[in-house]
Amino acid sequence: MRLLILGGTEFVGRAVAESALARGWDVTVFNRGRHAPPAGVRALRGDRTAPDGLAALADGAWDVVVDTWSAAPRVVQDSARQLADRVGRYAYVSSGSVYAWAPPAGFDESAPLNDGAADAEQTEYAQDKRGGELAVLESFGADRSLLVRAGLIIGPYENIGRLPWWLGRIARGGPVLAPGPRELPLQFIDVRDLAEWTLDAAAAELSGPYNVLAPPGHTTTGALLDACVQVTGSGAELRWTAPEVIVEAGVEPWTQLPIWVPPHTDMHGALHSADVSKVLAAGLRCRPAEETVRDTWEWLQSIGGVAPQRPDRPQVGLAPETEEKILGTS
Repeated sequence: MRLLILGGTEFVGRAVAESALARGWDVTVFNRGRHAPPAGVRALRGDRTAPDGLAALADGAWDVVVDTWSAAPRVVQDSARQLADRVGRYAYVSSGSVYAWAPPAGFDESAPLNDGAADAEQTEYAQDKRGGELAVLESFGADRSLLVRAGLIIGPYENIGRLPWWLGRIARGGPVLAPGPRELPLQFIDVRDLAEWTLDAAAAELSGPYNVLAPPGHTTTGALLDACVQVTGSGAELRWTAPEVIVEAGVEPWTQLPIWVPPHTDMHGALHSADVSKVLAAGLRCRPAEETVRDTWEWLQSIGGVAPQRPDRPQVGLAPETEEKILGTS
């Protein structure tokens, strides 16, 4: 298979590139050259936001293109138009954010969608991702478009900071604010499982939207944090705290305490309970959460313990003084 990745050097794009190389595929990556591409790919340079920024893609043909763009939909539109006659299938890594907020617990791919425009400049993340989907459909049609609606993505190369923050915090040891309840179910996708399924789906010529996540309850908050304690070997003490206490203290779920949102809320239903029966039937395989935690920790250690941070995403994590105040350890 001849694969073109628009991006290909960070997080999802890099995982896709490494998965494709392991299969023996012919891989081309197109990006601005700010990060080194994986060894073994053909690298093309260009800035998709600049005039004539797609010049390096003027020639060539590929079986599939994978695009992870998450800003102005117009950029996806330009790329899709240029590649429509020379690429067999367009796999766009979209997001569960395309669903109108808040999708009900158990929502599937037929849930109502946000408005978006294929030719829009950058607005809000949810609308931009929907606009990106529309841009792909505009040039490739429903039969050649694969819309990978991912939810929470974690794993090696993460540049958002969610699991790396928990690993870093727990590695420091001491009393750790653990947001309850322990048995709260979580739903996410390991970036490598996302990459593998996307390539499998493209090779099988699948089309249409898929919620690409592990099943709801793939793990729990308790199991995830216990795994962090185990892999870091820090001896941190998890102090389980009722969600009501955390919310009353003004802590922002999802951002200040990454991954976690309070139970029995619209937010938890939207972020941790998507119906994934369609993607499971289409062959998605999900590794254990403990493996995701272990491999992410090993990757962090290999790069000096500090995860890269996307400049267009906010910092996550709870300030030490806030944690100490809630726990009464200040």
